[in-house]
Amino acid sequence: MKRIRPFNDLKKIGDDKVTAIGMGTWGVGGWESPDYSRDKENIEALRYGLELGMNLIDTAEFYASGHSEELVGEAIKEFEREDIFIVSKIWPIHFGYESAKRAARASAKRLGTYIDLYLLHWPIDDFRRIKETLHALEELVDKGVIRYIGVSNFDLDLLKRSQEVMKKYEIVVNQVKYSLRDRRPEHNGLLEYMKREKITLMAYTPLEKGSLARNRCLSEMGIKYGKTAAQIALNWLIWKENVVAIPKATNKVHIKENFGAMGWRLSREDYETLLKCV
Repeated sequence: MKRIRPFNDLKKIGDDKVTAIGMGTWGVGGWESPDYSRDKENIEALRYGLELGMNLIDTAEFYASGHSEELVGEAIKEFEREDIFIVSKIWPIHFGYESAKRAARASAKRLGTYIDLYLLHWPIDDFRRIKETLHALEELVDKGVIRYIGVSNFDLDLLKRSQEVMKKYEIVVNQVKYSLRDRRPEHNGLLEYMKREKITLMAYTPLEKGSLARNRCLSEMGIKYGKTAAQIALNWLIWKENVVAIPKATNKVHIKENFGAMGWRLSREDYETLLKCV
């Protein structure tokens, strides 16, 4: 089995260390339904990222109706499992004490392994079901199906309410949309609160569907560092100690570019200058 030496740009999730930039799989294996036409390419891309040292992979039961999880499971077979940190998510239709346990076990089966971090994918209005789901996840930690518990797209109030109902374990991650263009986690107090609570912010859509990769101001800043506009945008995010980014990982070219956003940091002056770019 191949061992992964995680690249030395690491962040903490719970007691584990993950690369500051991981591999997101939204669209890998299809969208709302499976598309098997690019399976080989997608698996090879994920393996390439692992070989580079990116040990964080994000997926969900909703992605391609579970096929993304299957592709992740296939991609990791050649590697030592303990070297990889896998994130998956439960879709709201499966919230509830018993249904959450069934959903998590189904995801673990598709992955062929336990889940390092399991997230509630989207909030719902019925907090009773959120509470039941969180308690089910705590039981799954005890059973070894998952290792850590987190949430996704929870605002500050809902995150606090969720923390309050935990019985045995802590919420270690909130996955939200965050980028140089979309800075709502800063403006609404979420980022600062999570930093105090030692909760990692996992940023999705960090390149705003590619638009930041085409930003002229970011490209000009990139010349100074010998980096692309996308690498500048990603580095701006991971500049913060409790933020990791999960750009989409569909091909080797993009994964190599994402990898190159790690191992260095913008100066504080340039970090602040970029706030005027978008």
